[in-house]
Amino acid sequence: MLSNVRSIILITLDGLGIGELPDAAMYGDTGSNTLGHIAEVTGGLRLPHLEALGLGYLGNFQGIGRISQPLGAFGKMAEASAGKDSITGHWEMMGIILRNAFPTFPNGFPEDVIKHFAETIGTGVLGNYPASGTEIIKELGEIHMVTGYPIIYTSADSVFQVAAHEDIIPIGKLYQICNIARRILTGVNGVARVIARPFNGKPGNFQRTSRRKDFSLPPPESTLLDSLQAAAIPTTGIGKIGEIFAGQGIGEVIHAANNEESMDRMIETIGRKKGGVIFTDLIDFDMLYGHRNDAVGFANSLKAFDQRLPEIFNSINEQDVLIITADHGCDPTTASTDHSREYVPLLIFGNQINRGANLGVRQTFSDLGQTIAEILVQCFKDYD
Repeated sequence: MLSNVRSIILITLDGLGIGELPDAAMYGDTGSNTLGHIAEVTGGLRLPHLEALGLGYLGNFQGIGRISQPLGAFGKMAEASAGKDSITGHWEMMGIILRNAFPTFPNGFPEDVIKHFAETIGTGVLGNYPASGTEIIKELGEIHMVTGYPIIYTSADSVFQVAAHEDIIPIGKLYQICNIARRILTGVNGVARVIARPFNGKPGNFQRTSRRKDFSLPPPESTLLDSLQAAAIPTTGIGKIGEIFAGQGIGEVIHAANNEESMDRMIETIGRKKGGVIFTDLIDFDMLYGHRNDAVGFANSLKAFDQRLPEIFNSINEQDVLIITADHGCDPTTASTDHSREYVPLLIFGNQINRGANLGVRQTFSDLGQTIAEILVQCFKDYD
């Protein structure tokens, strides 16, 4: 057991799978390998700092080698929960294993649900079918501006998305509409997330804005984050973490619009915090590149993260442990724009971590949460 650890810095590289899970066929994901395929189609991927932590030992990724003396411990994790979405993956890291996947709506939401929603908000609605967010605002954005009706759509994920032009439905009202949808969508219709998708611009030139907001189902039971709070151990969520856990168990929520801002906030937080968990989700990989089948953009975003790793290494001290992982795959080289059922990396770095230790294959993401709990609870007791 580690001793003298005060802080766990946990980073999720959203969507960075490293190869299909044994049950991938059940999800239509046979052959998926997010990192492997990105490296292949881009002619080789250079991520020297992730390579130094041992990433090359987790698969055959063109351009990423297996160095003789990794700086960190390395392994990979399999998802035990049903499903392959962000909430499921993050919840499992913190100790909740879902036996049933969140519902999806490939034919749109039931008529009675849409009718109830429309009556409650007092207007009609547009859409109500699976679509790309950028495409559906191209298609329906002008009609929305004329009618004032919100645009409703879903995807292969368990989401109810509400798109609206900020000049037509102000952001505060859009959030109110999403809260109404969140209250309606329960039980068999209990989607994992209701998402506000504001946009601006003119017909033919609409752009989504940065004021997206997720309204997630709360975890059905206590998570590691709740347990840490009960033990007076600080918890901080950066980026989408606060929304993923519906605020439960998060002592401080820090919002960030993108990967770069999340990294900035994380490094600032490491410098001022005196211990606990600093949990960051880097969503750009998934949201901007995986779902849009943009392998080059995904690769460039990974390179940008890798280039900032030395800043993180320099910001932590001998009482900190850095953990880098992912929540699912999102292979941008397949025909699907959906998430993919894959193993995820587990890279651990710190003064007390055995360098080059092979952690093998963990059979559930919750191994990670259990390890964090054992480290921090014992270490904080020692300090007390």
